[in-house]
Amino acid sequence: MKKSVDSFLLLFTGSVLLFGAIANLANQRTLAQFTWAAGGIVGLFPAIAWLLASLREKQMGSDILAVLALSGAILTNEMFAAAVIALMLATGRGLENWAEGQAERQLRSLLQRLPRRAHMLDENGTVLEISADAITVGDQLLVKSGEVVPADGVLLSTAVLDESALTGEAMPMTRHKYDSVLSGTLNSGTQFRYTASNTSQESTYAGIIRLVKSAQSRTAPSVRIANQLALRFVPIALFIAGLSWILSGEVSRAVAVLVAATPCPLILAVPIAVVAGMSQAAKHGAVIKGGAILELLARTEIVLLDKTGTLTHGGPAISSIATKPGVEENEVLELAASLDQFSPHIVAKAIVSAARARDLKLRSSTQVVEDHGHGISGVVDGRLVEVGQINEKLPSWLKLTDSLLVGVRIDSVLSGVIGLNDPLRAESRAMVEDLRAGGVKRILLVTGDRKETAEEVAQSVGITEVYSTVTAGGKMELVEENMRSTKGVVVVVGDGINDAPALAAAHVGVAMGARGATAASEAADIVIVEDSIDRLTHAIAISKNSRKKAVQAAGIGMSLSLVAMIGGAVGSLSASLGAVAQEFIDVIAILWALTTLIEPKVHSK
Repeated sequence: MKKSVDSFLLLFTGSVLLFGAIANLANQRTLAQFTWAAGGIVGLFPAIAWLLASLREKQMGSDILAVLALSGAILTNEMFAAAVIALMLATGRGLENWAEGQAERQLRSLLQRLPRRAHMLDENGTVLEISADAITVGDQLLVKSGEVVPADGVLLSTAVLDESALTGEAMPMTRHKYDSVLSGTLNSGTQFRYTASNTSQESTYAGIIRLVKSAQSRTAPSVRIANQLALRFVPIALFIAGLSWILSGEVSRAVAVLVAATPCPLILAVPIAVVAGMSQAAKHGAVIKGGAILELLARTEIVLLDKTGTLTHGGPAISSIATKPGVEENEVLELAASLDQFSPHIVAKAIVSAARARDLKLRSSTQVVEDHGHGISGVVDGRLVEVGQINEKLPSWLKLTDSLLVGVRIDSVLSGVIGLNDPLRAESRAMVEDLRAGGVKRILLVTGDRKETAEEVAQSVGITEVYSTVTAGGKMELVEENMRSTKGVVVVVGDGINDAPALAAAHVGVAMGARGATAASEAADIVIVEDSIDRLTHAIAISKNSRKKAVQAAGIGMSLSLVAMIGGAVGSLSASLGAVAQEFIDVIAILWALTTLIEPKVHSK
């Protein structure tokens, strides 16, 4: 509704200014004056509303000059000047609305992922479908393959779970009977049973949603560049206008000063520089959800980085293969991939991808049987092949230390072991170095993963501050603690549901969103749409350049406006001539603001 009103105002004021100019050229002076008056009066009401809104937020913005200039122009019958000012105000507000775009954080992805239905086992073992809201403590629940756990509980059977949404751990985890299971985790194996230990409303996942809502409500609004500059410019303009009125006794001179002082460079040039910066950032794969976010990003001092999906790729990849003496590495991989091509499991896909990368031939398989989350077996070229968990004693030839080990049995003999890790992004170390070179004072690695893995990744990329096994709530608390300890801006980068509260709480939240819309993308202020973390350094460099150009453009405009104000004060410029002069000043300021489109230097080689 608000944007519709602002769009109407822009269209209306532009139309009346043009129509009035045509009427004036046709010597219809009365019609021209009436038309311009309509534009000025219509523009005055939203200008007053914007001023009152600024005062309620305890901000001294440039709106006060616009209201005084509009009022003065109308009272002194300078209707052309009034129409010009109204058009500039409407244009600036329209640009600002466009820049803010999708700034409102939403929770759609979080809420859509939350299970609405659950499968409950009654006393006779019959499966009943119930509303997730109807789950009570002690209920026996069944979670089918591919479903999300609806409430926290205790396992009654072994389960293979994708816990990355909550912990950031990319590898599927095997949990055994009597282990805890958390809501929001995904069943990556066969169906399993568990006993609910709380309701869906009190579950871990629902708690994360509440954390995001709470963090968003506590995030303080930023101070716009234009308002910061207006704090200096407005008192000067009011002083010159008041002094000229007192000394000359002519109110028209004060109005001429106010019209010349109408902060169009602040209203137009600053948003244009910001919009240009947002366009540049998007070109480099970073979508910034609003001009205020870009302004904040330019003042980044502390960056908190998640591990999985941020510094790492967020999924398993083969890092090593060990084989029984006499067995070839490619033979093991080829046989495993020939079976795994029939499996939808994430680890199976990684094995098939590795085999294809080596140009290995995937053979036909028969009698394929899969125990989801545990393993797959079948006959390949007359040999029985089994790929999955290693249940026997580890052989002496196995020296792998990878996060996940997959055994390959040929004719019931363990013949090879495939090791998988969540690989580090190639650009991660350079990105950390670029952040430091760009003026970031502290860089922290914050992850829900275990200590050994976190420290190994941190050492690889050059980060010295490491926080491991951190929960979603713990991440948010760490963010708020750092926000209290610095006058600069705290930026959080992540990609999982467990990162959403921290992203919402931070001054600026950055989501790795290349894999599509996620809860992190909804909660974040910036979304990296390319699967590369170094887009962050580009976004910061562009935001700093944009902010610098905005300040420079506003400075040039205000300096020229000061000259015009002096002309109005001494009677050299009428209000109408001041409005025309302001247009030339706008052009100069806007042209300088557009230099934001020139690529800034980024430290990455």
